[in-house]
Amino acid sequence: MSSSRLAAFSAEAVVPEHLVAYVRAVSDMEPLRCGGFLAYRGGSALVLVGHEPGPERADFAARLDAAACDAASLDGVETVTVLAPVRPGAAPAWAVCTEPDAYWGMALPAAPEPLACGQKLRNLIRRAGREVAVGPEGWTDEHADLVELYIRTRPLSPGTRRLFRRVGDYAGSAPGAVLMAARDGRGTLQGFAVGDAASLGTLFYLFAFRRPESPPGTADALLAALAGEGIRRGHATLNLGLGVNPGIAFFKRKWGAAVLRPHVETTWATRPPARPGLLGSLRRWLGGGRA
Repeated sequence: MSSSRLAAFSAEAVVPEHLVAYVRAVSDMEPLRCGGFLAYRGGSALVLVGHEPGPERADFAARLDAAACDAASLDGVETVTVLAPVRPGAAPAWAVCTEPDAYWGMALPAAPEPLACGQKLRNLIRRAGREVAVGPEGWTDEHADLVELYIRTRPLSPGTRRLFRRVGDYAGSAPGAVLMAARDGRGTLQGFAVGDAASLGTLFYLFAFRRPESPPGTADALLAALAGEGIRRGHATLNLGLGVNPGIAFFKRKWGAAVLRPHVETTWATRPPARPGLLGSLRRWLGGGRA
């Protein structure tokens, strides 16, 4: 795919997976175009990004199904994952879906208007501002050390650990990356947040890390700084990512965020699973062990 087309996907991005430099940096996958949609391929796995900017078109479902079929038919592709507002109709019966989630976000005012938030949240940010100073920085070993501290103190899956350890590759190389850091009076890094401003209309809030003992409101102060950068650059929307779990969704609702678009991940093997042999079928019918 041409570099100009890749840049166009990023410029029109409405979900993080449209940010080609971001996905390339945190994964081992390369972009391609599949039925008009952006996709990524790594070895025998292909991920199709079935979200698109603007209102959903009447032919969206048909185009998504066609793209999914095209993806599954590519030579050497053994698994297909579709990221979309809905499960594609072309997904086979053996496809597996994640629990429904949604991308959350909020509208950003036009500069120089400040970000609107509730009094309680403003007080929390003001309190944090008495203990930490927040501003833009470039990636250093200090940020990498804080990521490692975060990883060591939380029960994360191997895939999440691998992703977090590649944040530096992204933040240090992607032209759209924005890093806001919070430091206390002694200059100690208390936390930082990473966003992406490559899209013309949407600023993306991607990662946030902080020390367990960081002052109350540090995470909110970092998000406020990222939002302020989006306002300064003229973005209309701040995409806060998926809900993931009740705690993360609560943080987003606290900021007045609303659902931007539903999201579900559907994965399947391009070849149907082998049917169990006669012996295995008899075992299950007779109540025996697994085949």
